[in-house]
Amino acid sequence: MTSIEIFQDKINHALSELPVLGEPAGLYQPIVYALDQGGKRVRPLLTLIANEMFGGKAEKVMPAAIAIEIFHNFTLLHDDVIDQAPLRRGKETIYQKWDLNTAILSGDTMFAIAYGRLSQCEPRLLPKLMEVFTTTAVEVCEGQQYDIDFERSNSITIPAYLNMIRLKTAVLLAASLKIGALSADASADDCEKIYVCGENLGMAFQLQDDLLDAFGETELFGKQTGGDIVANKKTYLYLKTFEQANEADKIQLNNWYSITPGDNSAKVEAVLDLFKKYNAKENTEALIMQYYHKALELIGDISVNDDRKFPLLELAKKILLRKY
Repeated sequence: MTSIEIFQDKINHALSELPVLGEPAGLYQPIVYALDQGGKRVRPLLTLIANEMFGGKAEKVMPAAIAIEIFHNFTLLHDDVIDQAPLRRGKETIYQKWDLNTAILSGDTMFAIAYGRLSQCEPRLLPKLMEVFTTTAVEVCEGQQYDIDFERSNSITIPAYLNMIRLKTAVLLAASLKIGALSADASADDCEKIYVCGENLGMAFQLQDDLLDAFGETELFGKQTGGDIVANKKTYLYLKTFEQANEADKIQLNNWYSITPGDNSAKVEAVLDLFKKYNAKENTEALIMQYYHKALELIGDISVNDDRKFPLLELAKKILLRKY
């Protein structure tokens, strides 16, 4: 087994031992359902990998890694409510399987459980870890609000969109790495480098997610293909297409994105045709590579032996090449 697979097993084992199987069942069953859906556990993996890179021990940083994974799943739960998404990782979303109130309350409980896990970290490190975790939690909410605001706006710039996904997605990957590094007493300089590395990986990750939403297969991706189009989300693919489109196609895009979300198969097909016409897929792939290479450059600058960097390089490559 690779070190990534070993860490994944440790994370899944730690999640399976969480004491969330209590009463009332209506509160805890959705939490178990959310955490049992699998996923690649990218964020806690980053924490364990960064910790090991700087000579730390997995068992000491595991509470923080689990806190990050629970927090991430809490954000997905509420994100699905906001987006009215029917599928997550190929299964019914919680608000669909149960109801809206259950999804909100179970998500709130996951947020509290995440802080409970984090509090089990080494006391001398807790102030720094809490500062990173809390700042990140606020930034993720800021990113989510920008995402909501952008659905109602026709004047979004590409820089504004990139900042939104930095907040909504990238900062949590960055924090995952930094928390791992802090827990192993890495230098302030290395902690900053690995944080910025995580931001760049996170940007590549989210742009890849946007790409897969438009061009991936539902069976592999685990979400409704074209879900962002249905929800009128103005992703990089939309913004780059709009930037390059002629006036007639701009009007057509605006018209499609003014339709209320619902059964919009014709809308998805028409928008994807415009994306293809203006090479949105290729433009997005080029930007993904820019962020990926910046992340690799930062990994190269971290002051540990190259052999210690291999697991992070391996995971970064998996993020870049993922098809689902």
